[in-house]
Amino acid sequence: MAAQGYMPVSRREPAVTSSATRWEDLRKEARHLENEIDIKLVSFSKLGTSQDLSSLSSGASFGGSALGRAEAGAAGVDAGTGGVGGGGSSSGSDGRTDALNTTGLEIEQLLASLSRVNDAMSEYSQRGAVPNSALLHTMQRHRDILNDYEQEFRKTRSNIVQTREREDLLNSVQRDINSYHNQSASASGRRRPADYYLKEHQHLNSSHQMVEDQLGLVVATKENLMHQRATFSNITSRVSNVFNRFPVINNLIQRINVRKRRDAIILGSVISVCIILLLLQVLR
Repeated sequence: MAAQGYMPVSRREPAVTSSATRWEDLRKEARHLENEIDIKLVSFSKLGTSQDLSSLSSGASFGGSALGRAEAGAAGVDAGTGGVGGGGSSSGSDGRTDALNTTGLEIEQLLASLSRVNDAMSEYSQRGAVPNSALLHTMQRHRDILNDYEQEFRKTRSNIVQTREREDLLNSVQRDINSYHNQSASASGRRRPADYYLKEHQHLNSSHQMVEDQLGLVVATKENLMHQRATFSNITSRVSNVFNRFPVINNLIQRINVRKRRDAIILGSVISVCIILLLLQVLR
């Protein structure tokens, strides 16, 4: 009986041991992938930030991971990105772009591997080899970490894409502005003498117009005076014609004029006599 009770235990121990070993291997692989993804995410964020600073001269920063893993990958980031910005501006930008693309592909591959490991852990938990709450809690924790990594990767990649689009837009606008300024400068340089001569020609035309206006006024005044002279000449000729046609009137006018002269002489003589008498009276 004792032998019969002992034999089943000895048969199950290797299965339980292999199952526990399988679970531990999956956990170790999951932790290893999580550490790798953490380092790659920090490196990916640093590369995006350095590209943003070099191209747009702005401090757009990407935060650490959602679980606070910045310190864990600092050394790996420095080692992996130290030689990216060593070249010139153009080669450095190309190097950072290549590094971003490579790091993004590596992160995608690591996330896919971690997802497969989590699926294997889920299958293991469904077999009921170790049916306890600690296993379910550990599996859920690894799955939450995977979701956090995926969300952070998508967010960082979206920020980098937006930065590139903004950079392309600003560069295109700046190129258009520079092209417009260059065309304006070259056009103004070519047209400057012509514009100067054109302005001088306009000034001369305006001066000529002013002189013509003044001459027009003088001519109009001359014509008006000549018209008045002709009018007075006509009046004089008409009066002369009237006098010639009516001699009686002419004689009457002459008599009137004679009488006026005579009255003026008489009046002057009387005034003179009076003045003389006054002087004689005063001198006595």
